[in-house]
Amino acid sequence: MSGLPELCDLREMVVRAADSTGLSSFGLHATEAKGDGSLVTAFDHQIQALILSELKGSWPQFSFLGEEMEHGEQAEVVGAEQAGFWVLDPLDGTTNFAMGFPFYGISLALVTDGEAQLGVVFDPIRQECFSAKRGAGAQLNDQSLSTPKDHFALRDCIANVDYKRLVSGLADRLVRYPPYRSQRNLGSSVLEWCWLAAGRSQLYIHGGQRMWDYAAGSLILHEAGGGFSTIQGNPLDCRKFTKRSALAAVTPELHRTWLAWVRENEGSWQK
Repeated sequence: MSGLPELCDLREMVVRAADSTGLSSFGLHATEAKGDGSLVTAFDHQIQALILSELKGSWPQFSFLGEEMEHGEQAEVVGAEQAGFWVLDPLDGTTNFAMGFPFYGISLALVTDGEAQLGVVFDPIRQECFSAKRGAGAQLNDQSLSTPKDHFALRDCIANVDYKRLVSGLADRLVRYPPYRSQRNLGSSVLEWCWLAAGRSQLYIHGGQRMWDYAAGSLILHEAGGGFSTIQGNPLDCRKFTKRSALAAVTPELHRTWLAWVRENEGSWQK
């Protein structure tokens, strides 16, 4: 698609929003519970308002989908015929942020024709800005980003696993008979995608993500050289608004091996 915004402008916008709200100074913060039980802070709303204002001012042709919008508004954006739409998670890892655990980030993607075309994820604690443009590669700050091209055996991998969103049968198998060396769960999906792209882990599995959790991060992983799908092996794109499972690895070959193990051990999982 021609006429896309410049990726450098989006990076600057996201970093500016984080800096202006003091997101790099972590500590304890007051929260409220949303209808789905997840937490929200004043920072979530403030960052979303700042970025929405800039996006509308600079690229009014694109619609906007933010995590802190009402559910009905979100679904309407995804289902509408349009030039494209922005997908923003203003603060992913809100629980981490509120509790003073320094692992959270901002994620912004531009979606057209059901696929993310541009993606930016910013980690304000480490000042790491991950970004990608479809077909043009991925970057970490000003450096090209690519996943390790080594051959990985499952038994040698570190896996990022969100157990609580997996069905019990699969979660039980992963706990009792893990096919990998070690497991982590860090609490921010948008950064977990990017840490996979950077080779800081080799495997990823999550039972239910919203579009704002994976739109930018999955594009960054794809452009860095990784592979991903749903747990059922279906494409993980931005054509559906419902929660999607996510399964990924640092190389397409490792993704196929990881997917085969999960499919063999998934039990009744049907998403």
